[in-house]
Amino acid sequence: MTLRALIFAFFCLLINSGVLAADIVERSFSIDREKMSSLNPAPGTVITKANVKAFSHILTPKFIDLISEEFLTIAVGEPLSFDPHPAYVEATERHLGKTRLGDKPGIILNYIAGRPFPREPQLDDPRAGDKLAWNFRYTYAYDGGEVASFYWQYKDIRKNKIERRLSFYASSLRFMHRHVQEPVPDLPGNPSQIFNALYLNVLSPPDLRGTQLLVQRLEDDTRQEQTWLYLATHRRVRRLASGQTTDAFLGSDIMIEDFLGYNGRIMDQKWTYKGEAWVLLPYFNHDQQQLEEAGHQQDGYKFVGFHGKGDCFPNVTWHVRKAYILEAEPYWKQHPLSKRRYYVDAQTMQPAYGHIFDRSGNLWKTGMGAYSHPDRHHPANHGSGAPVIDAASMIDIQAMHCTTLQFKATVSKKRLRETDFTVQALRAKGR
Repeated sequence: MTLRALIFAFFCLLINSGVLAADIVERSFSIDREKMSSLNPAPGTVITKANVKAFSHILTPKFIDLISEEFLTIAVGEPLSFDPHPAYVEATERHLGKTRLGDKPGIILNYIAGRPFPREPQLDDPRAGDKLAWNFRYTYAYDGGEVASFYWQYKDIRKNKIERRLSFYASSLRFMHRHVQEPVPDLPGNPSQIFNALYLNVLSPPDLRGTQLLVQRLEDDTRQEQTWLYLATHRRVRRLASGQTTDAFLGSDIMIEDFLGYNGRIMDQKWTYKGEAWVLLPYFNHDQQQLEEAGHQQDGYKFVGFHGKGDCFPNVTWHVRKAYILEAEPYWKQHPLSKRRYYVDAQTMQPAYGHIFDRSGNLWKTGMGAYSHPDRHHPANHGSGAPVIDAASMIDIQAMHCTTLQFKATVSKKRLRETDFTVQALRAKGR
């Protein structure tokens, strides 16, 4: 082969590789509009006990049971695309093929930014579950966000009664693998190698006011996550042992490990990919929902409400989306769960809902997060490309109890201060 032919072949290889990479990334973030529309019932359809069998092909078995037992009805909305920020897509393409799994669980190598494993998961890949777990961990979210108004309600389903109301302030900050807000990709001066930090502060009721929680998710998954609780009644900071993150948080139906879908180490679970499904998920436009007042919102913002048995389910529209079924089984034998089964939205990698099974393998809880398109939400979120969690609930099927959450979540246009996510800040704010 001549030198000219070799050069031509080399450039063809580069071009073809670029096209292949772009195609992989495009498939990872796009939606099949034709299939979605063909499977989606007409917007305005309401799925009830009377007609649920006609829609069983786009519902999970557990949700068919819940609808059949009149726990909830589902109103169908129009199909939507939740395109991530172009910076996240570009980072995925730029770093395609560089990230790989280590030999042991919880080890990921060479990850910088974007979706770590954008190729479609395959059932014959024994580590497809681990790859999805990392995609879930590093899914696109804005680099800093606040929930200035955050309401929790504890509800007795049998009595249809609200037992307790809590309000919080919450914020989160990504220290590493940032995409939009400078500096990118990492904040400087991060000796502890924190990936992401989450902060909660109880504003009411009076007996809990001033209680704070700080979670520092470390980049090194083999290190134990760092979680601290400031108890206002004792006026001191207490570090939580790993086992305490599976306790009920402030008497709710939610564990600290349940935050953000899963707030634990990847290495602590056996992750198994169980295939894909086209199912109804709670994705919608906020401004098209039946909204309600909560608290005093000077900007006129209104919240998603709840309906169904005990008012435990977000009152939003759902539409058909592709989901990956991902199961997580804890290695710790004393864990209160036998497994979690997630339905992870394929486009956004958000855990739209999941089923939690007790140690005997029986359904214990169902949890879900309802996501609004950012461009149809609070003006601060327009253009962010980040799905906005509007409401969430954890329903204890066995105890007939639930905890519901309402959010006024906004991306932070100003960079949040790293010092606000430290133990010293907990003590200073608690004085």
